[in-house]
Amino acid sequence: LTQDDAHIFCTQDQVEQEFRNTIELTRMVLESVGLNDYRVQLSLRDPKSDKYVGSEENWRKAEDALRRVLSESGLSFSAAEGEAAFYGPKADFMVRDCIGRQWQLGTVQLDYNLPERFQLEYVGADNRTHRPVMIHRAPFGSMERFVGMLTEHFAGAFPMWLAPEQVRICPLSEKSNDYALALEKQFTDAGFRVTTDLRGAKVQAKIRDAQLELIPYMAVVGPKEAETSSIALRDRISGELGTMPIADVMELLGKEVCERRIRQVSDSKIPEQPQPQEEVASHEY
Repeated sequence: LTQDDAHIFCTQDQVEQEFRNTIELTRMVLESVGLNDYRVQLSLRDPKSDKYVGSEENWRKAEDALRRVLSESGLSFSAAEGEAAFYGPKADFMVRDCIGRQWQLGTVQLDYNLPERFQLEYVGADNRTHRPVMIHRAPFGSMERFVGMLTEHFAGAFPMWLAPEQVRICPLSEKSNDYALALEKQFTDAGFRVTTDLRGAKVQAKIRDAQLELIPYMAVVGPKEAETSSIALRDRISGELGTMPIADVMELLGKEVCERRIRQVSDSKIPEQPQPQEEVASHEY
């Protein structure tokens, strides 16, 4: 498994602010992908146990600081006595997906052990040596678990800015393939993830397949679009958006990416599979 684990070395007096910074970072990560239903479990030591490293005073200061930060943040949290690691207290983000399952993702952990084991020291303002505190922070937790949880949460229908494939270009016929490929290059050069469906299938089938593959946008192009440098844009959720100039389409999609927009997913409009005898005229698909 891959963990986005980073380590912060700080003084005991800096623990509270560093913990606050890390909590805010983790909240930003979760909320930017629409994971807003979460709570925090604050794991504290068992005062009756002697398994913990670090002084009594440092543990008390650290636990008080973590409680204070969580209370001030307005986060829903619960304290679990005896659940702390032997090296320090920690805060775990417990996230619920769209069907109510709970996942442990981001974590922030204080560590009094490793600085001691590696004999880490710094010279303080008093010109004396002190032992730093180490903070483990992993806003995503396991990257594989995070991606798996997102896939389940969105049922594979990722927001446009997260989707592996953002736009599927669907030419009406072989006559429009050159224009479609030129569009693909233009979009790719602009930073979008785009493919072109060059099959000889009818455009209804191409759109239907893109819908079933949960592609956020489909760009339908034919002779009229090639002549006017435009695109007939289709949204997986809303359906047809009309014909627009290429620059307007790029602006629309670019804004959605920059804003990291997450729209409420309703039933996608999937066109019926065309009958063999049907002919495609213009954009009556």
